[in-house]
Amino acid sequence: MKYYFSDCITFMYQHRYMDFLLAHYSELNLPYSFSTTLSYISSPLFMTGSAILCFDEEDETAGAFGFIHGTGEQNYEDQHVVQLQVAFIVNKHRGSRIFIEGLRFLVQHLDDHVHEVVPVQEIRFWAPHGGSMHRLFSKFAEQVSSKTLGAGTLNAYAVKLAELRAYLASFEREVCV
Repeated sequence: MKYYFSDCITFMYQHRYMDFLLAHYSELNLPYSFSTTLSYISSPLFMTGSAILCFDEEDETAGAFGFIHGTGEQNYEDQHVVQLQVAFIVNKHRGSRIFIEGLRFLVQHLDDHVHEVVPVQEIRFWAPHGGSMHRLFSKFAEQVSSKTLGAGTLNAYAVKLAELRAYLASFEREVCV
């Protein structure tokens, strides 16, 4: 199956991004209250960052992710760091190449906007603690910390942009001539 990605720069796409994530709120499995989750998933629309939708070949929304520049720990002054606020793929598309294609789109997006913000050097994200998630993310990122909240544990991951590029290059297909 083929997928394509769209930066949510119009109100219509921003609305679709929010509707999609709110429709899948319980599947996000985030250990936060609804209001905190809402602030995280909407922050790419209001801060320096981007909200992005992924569509399948039937133009159905297959996933969404959003990021901001900077981290709360550094009062968002560390603009060389991109923090993923949310990343979600609907269940029927998991296990496909959509995750790799999403990472590839993210790197290309950051490259395309390099002159608009401070060049990105690192990507950080939090994910619910769990075996399959840790195995997946440990393939390209390092777990840097863990935080236990009332509703569960979150692991923090970080990857240098250059290291992510190298990881994605391993998925390049050879061109047959």
